[in-house]
Amino acid sequence: MTATFTVPAQRSTMLVRRRITAYFLGGVEEIPGLVSALARRAGAVHELSVDIRDGVRESNLVCAVLLPGDEIDPMLDWLRELPAVVSAELA
Repeated sequence: MTATFTVPAQRSTMLVRRRITAYFLGGVEEIPGLVSALARRAGAVHELSVDIRDGVRESNLVCAVLLPGDEIDPMLDWLRELPAVVSAELA
């Protein structure tokens, strides 16, 4: 008699540290909303830096997040849908 076992498919629980860059409109007023939205979606936000310049239409925000590897692309897609965000990508 042979026994067979199947292992149920599991989502990866290994967290991957990724640096992301989001280009956004609205200047300094948008920063609290973007950071809190990222924190709600990705948990902790690390190494946050923001670059806002006079006379430049878009600002950028760079940070590191910890997510399961299979959630990075959906998170970037979600970030791109925020009203102030022009684009988002891995840094």
